[in-house]
Amino acid sequence: MKELNQKRLFIASCLALLVTAITFAIRAKIEGVFNDDYGLTKEQVGRALSPAFWGFAVAMFAGGYFIDLVKTKTIIWLAFGLHLIGIVLLLLAKDYTSLFVSNVFIGLGNGSVEAACNPLIATLFPNQKTKMLNRFHVWFPGGIVIGGILAWLIMDKFNLPWQLLVGVLFIPLSVYGILFLGQKIPETERVSSGVSYKEMMRNIGAPITITLAVIFMILVANVPKISDSITSNYAYPLIIVGIIAVFIVLEGRLINKISLLFPFVFFCMLLTASTELGTTQWINALLETNGISPMIILVVVTGIMAVGRFFAGSLVHRLNPPGVLLGSSILSTAGLLLLSISKGPGMTLISAAVFAVGVCYFWPTMIGVASEYIPKSGALGMSILGGAGFVATSMVLPIMGKSIETSGAEITLRNMSVLPIILIVAFILLIGFVKKHETLKKAD
Repeated sequence: MKELNQKRLFIASCLALLVTAITFAIRAKIEGVFNDDYGLTKEQVGRALSPAFWGFAVAMFAGGYFIDLVKTKTIIWLAFGLHLIGIVLLLLAKDYTSLFVSNVFIGLGNGSVEAACNPLIATLFPNQKTKMLNRFHVWFPGGIVIGGILAWLIMDKFNLPWQLLVGVLFIPLSVYGILFLGQKIPETERVSSGVSYKEMMRNIGAPITITLAVIFMILVANVPKISDSITSNYAYPLIIVGIIAVFIVLEGRLINKISLLFPFVFFCMLLTASTELGTTQWINALLETNGISPMIILVVVTGIMAVGRFFAGSLVHRLNPPGVLLGSSILSTAGLLLLSISKGPGMTLISAAVFAVGVCYFWPTMIGVASEYIPKSGALGMSILGGAGFVATSMVLPIMGKSIETSGAEITLRNMSVLPIILIVAFILLIGFVKKHETLKKAD
């Protein structure tokens, strides 16, 4: 039997995530092109880009539910094929519909990468999960740095067509395909440790309610009539959240009779992802009048995130994952509030750096929390969290686009700071839960 090439699989996974990340930088740059040159409004651009997020969520959910049935290798090659189709369609995009369809394929490809590679990394490094997941996720901000620099060089410096920028994606796509070719891909940790599919589902807490909630969120993000009817009254979203919370409690406590830790982490993921990705995707429109290229700000933010994630191991060990998340929430709040009042290049750079340190550890540490504190949730737990984060972002994008057009960048940034403020409270509660859990574990 062919030996497992741990290093090659890790590098291939990182390059697959690199493709995902560069698409984010490209979207952040070309949203202005479709706004200015193709006549789309910012709200339309937000809706056309949103499939990149909810498509991500659909692929992650599907991958989480079926990865152990169809095997990790199948999901990896599905990601490659979807990426290839999506990139070609994006090169041909020239209106709302073609931009929307291309982002559906790219989103599904990106989600398949995370659905396959997150559990693959956890399986490859069972004793260093959070550390190696952070190192794997270095390539998300790292890829945005690379994409941001390429966007600045190709479109701003040399004034070349945006299609050339998109074409660059074929390079890392080809390399990660070659690296995965012919390799032995291990079973997920859940399968290798003997945890049943039924037990994995049970450890999600409320899988049916959570899945239906995400489907509802996708409808809200993509059906304007539903979205407008819900946002027309501030009470409606609160009522809906309350109903979902009741069903989660009923399913988790009465049917599955298990802790509601996973649904709580799921809720936090909605807010952490929206804080990070909603802001960076609209960076061009939010900071275009601050006297410095938004692409430079994007490179600075994501560069800091990449460095921070690479050296995350010692920080996570010192503070533990919930402590890291609490600190991240505080700094994210400060960063957004500072960006909302920043005017010149210097103040904008400092504010962006504070924001970058804040959001740096959100995504991989949230995945790590599920893997470390709810290990029996398996690949499905990691996929649900990642998918939920992206579908939440798909809801936030058009809302932010409309807010930028009607209220301006300053108010939009100030309103976004409410999300990490809520997270500060949530992560204080999470720290309390983890301490109680560890105390009980020691007592046993």
